[in-house]
Amino acid sequence: MVASYGGEASKEGGRNVLDGLNQALDYIEGHLDQPIEGSELARIACTSEYHFRRLFSALAGMPLSEYIRRRRLTVAGAEVIGGAEPLLDIAVRHGYGSGEAFARAFRAVHGVGPGEARRTGTALRSQPRMSFRLIVEGNSTMRYRIVEKQAFTLAGHKARVPLVHEGMNPAIVAFVRGVGQEALDRLGHLSDQEPRGIVNVSDNLPGDRAEGSELDYWVGVVTGAEPPAGLDAIAVPAGAWAVFESSGPFPEALQHLWRDVFTQWFPANPYRSRPGPEISSTRLSADGTQADAELWIPVERVPA
Repeated sequence: MVASYGGEASKEGGRNVLDGLNQALDYIEGHLDQPIEGSELARIACTSEYHFRRLFSALAGMPLSEYIRRRRLTVAGAEVIGGAEPLLDIAVRHGYGSGEAFARAFRAVHGVGPGEARRTGTALRSQPRMSFRLIVEGNSTMRYRIVEKQAFTLAGHKARVPLVHEGMNPAIVAFVRGVGQEALDRLGHLSDQEPRGIVNVSDNLPGDRAEGSELDYWVGVVTGAEPPAGLDAIAVPAGAWAVFESSGPFPEALQHLWRDVFTQWFPANPYRSRPGPEISSTRLSADGTQADAELWIPVERVPA
């Protein structure tokens, strides 16, 4: 295992990443009346589609698909209000196969159907065009290390739960309580490598990371041994991991670290996320309100 350490990255690296994202946004604007593929946007941004969707969602505060839908219906709204063109023609131009589908989507964004909007001149909602820029504030640094890790096994218990961005996740709380402390103690003895002890793992997340979407959540251990029968287990291939440290209120500090990794660290460093489980190792205070944590994110170096 080889690790390298770093602090805050340069502005120039972040500017290059954001240039690619902004070029992809330009492409969206020029193709709102055509199908838009995430793979093409990722190609323009010079990254993987997996990383592009994650980075966009973190920076924009909404999934890529939602931004495209809102921009299309913003443009369509102006056409509905400002012209006499048949509504079905507007619907088809913006990718809707029927007037009914267009009306449903239009109402979801604007709160009123297109026919009523045209008749009454109702004020519509607008999704402004986005652009991304790098803002450097203060002199704080984000502590991280890059770890080259051999293949290992993740063993433990897993459940399918909804994604919650802020605050406690009731489904996770109920799941961990159901596993029980005795089972967790037995599980902890299987840990034989970093990150050590009981870990919490998120896997099989949707690319856009929308609130309420589902993921596999694990309580488990990282091990090189064959796990006993009765445990869930997956083989994790060798690769690089970015490891971040956090201390503060639980779970807010860890959730904010997750956000900051994608909104601050990735845009300023020559790495991108890759598919794989995301692992956190958390040491709670006696009253459960504070925590020291490590966050392990699978990464790969951006090709030169």
